[in-house]
Amino acid sequence: MAYIHVKRVGDQKYYTLRISHRDKNGRVVTKDLENLGSDLGKVNLDHLEKKYKKEIRESYKVIKKAVESNHYLEKARAEKLRKCEFFNKDQLEEIESIKIHFNDNFLKRDKLTQKEVYSMFLIKFAVSSTAIEGNTINLAQASKLLNDNILPKDKTLREVYDLQNTQKVFFELLGSIPTISHETIQKVHDELLNNIDARKRYRTHDIHIIGQPFKPSPARYVKADMDLLLKWYRENENRIHPLALAIFFHHKFENIHPFSDGNGRTGRMLMNLILLSKMYPPLIVPKTLREKYLQVMNEADKGLEKDLFSTGIKYYSELLTFISIEFKKTYWNTFLI
Repeated sequence: MAYIHVKRVGDQKYYTLRISHRDKNGRVVTKDLENLGSDLGKVNLDHLEKKYKKEIRESYKVIKKAVESNHYLEKARAEKLRKCEFFNKDQLEEIESIKIHFNDNFLKRDKLTQKEVYSMFLIKFAVSSTAIEGNTINLAQASKLLNDNILPKDKTLREVYDLQNTQKVFFELLGSIPTISHETIQKVHDELLNNIDARKRYRTHDIHIIGQPFKPSPARYVKADMDLLLKWYRENENRIHPLALAIFFHHKFENIHPFSDGNGRTGRMLMNLILLSKMYPPLIVPKTLREKYLQVMNEADKGLEKDLFSTGIKYYSELLTFISIEFKKTYWNTFLI
């Protein structure tokens, strides 16, 4: 396996293209192929691929991710970013390096290439977002369903509609990027639940979430709380870092739980709509981290016991860190082409 090895000397980093393998006795053996210097931005990846084609063929994407992510990280650092109260310096630089790459690289690709990448993202997003709520269709089945309209065996129509609706809504939002409003929120929800649940618009009855500690807004306060959430959003959308804004909105939305069903799927879709509207790429909360996701969401609930619109870092810290990590993983594993 080929990879980029990093060695730090004082405050300076030096990079080497290195390969490793196990010998016949099971020991790991490493060999340095080439010194890459202290600036990965100057590395000619095409040259390396031609020179070490045999050694790095299987690891090309891993190496490319290391080279490009580091290069754009240096670009973000050069911008001398303003301090952010919700992310530490390293987190902020990584987040902004992704925004720079997204705008300067990905969004300048031809439209067909962008569509193909967004389609790949959507399949991963749809599977994970619906699986968090109990959908059992896997990635391979989802790909055949959404790309080739091949229905998976032994799956319910509800699960099929769940994925198809997610695909339809995502690409509608991507094509128009509507503002966050009562109309947008309810339309997103109603289309996500099309053919699944006939209860549309904001709920007019109380609900209880089994197994979750928070208490959703009483029915008589749902519309008023959503009014306040939108007011909070308008007041803060140009004051709070866009990723933090999307995270806070998602969490507060889930605490209100304005719909009878589909709140989680709607909230994660709206979180991505906010990111796209601010020129940041969308993210995926992976189904494999469902328990961790619920845990950090529940931890953040403690900050809302007295005020639904608090953004105190004390309780939000774990949620902000969790989502920022998944934002980074989603981007470099999906949008790097």
